[in-house]
Amino acid sequence: MRESVHRYLNTFDSFELFGPAHIGALIISLALFIGLPLFAKRKLDRRQQDMLGSWIGWLVMGQYVAWVALELTAGSFDLKLHLPFHLCRFANLIVPLVMLRKNYRVYEVLYFWGFSGMLQAAFTPDISQGYPHFHFFRFWIGHNGLILALIYATVVYGMRPTVGSLKRAFIALNIFFLVTIPVNLILDANYFWICGKPVNDLGQHVPSLLDYLGPWPWYILTAEFVALAHFVLAYLPIHFIYKKKDG
Repeated sequence: MRESVHRYLNTFDSFELFGPAHIGALIISLALFIGLPLFAKRKLDRRQQDMLGSWIGWLVMGQYVAWVALELTAGSFDLKLHLPFHLCRFANLIVPLVMLRKNYRVYEVLYFWGFSGMLQAAFTPDISQGYPHFHFFRFWIGHNGLILALIYATVVYGMRPTVGSLKRAFIALNIFFLVTIPVNLILDANYFWICGKPVNDLGQHVPSLLDYLGPWPWYILTAEFVALAHFVLAYLPIHFIYKKKDG
């Protein structure tokens, strides 16, 4: 079994940036972002809304757990590569706290993390495997599935971030950054792309916003300001939508 799982994980067609599968995934994601929360809001009762939200939360978390299980089964699990010290993986693990427990503190942090880092990752995926490989689906469920969960919590659960949420999310981002530094030093890893710009699981460079932010280590400082700008942009639609409604 180990050999067959290892063979499967390492046998695939290459992912094509903005190829048919990439474009298709973006279109399907957009349809789900709009359609699923509106359907749940208008057609489902509270119990059904909570059940659907729970399924979304478990699915987003489950794809990361399944990946780790497959790597362990294949004998290829690597502490340098597979721990939850990339922002998306950590967010995947804690999103059930929003979808099941309706934890607002977790929601307000993930809202800004999701609508900055996860959304950007959808346009510059750091994956090698194309459709229909497990890693192809894992990536989209982990990234765009998280965004779907946050839209669902905002529209269906009635949660919404505040200016204070923006500040707490930025502080949490920097705490995550500081925690990840010693992990990288101890393991000689590159979690959160602190020690180098993004690469896929084959070690190949992946185009990203960081390419435009200067060389290492200066792009880390520049990224702080870019992240803050993204957080502000993520907050503006909520501000204007609810300001109009409340007015």
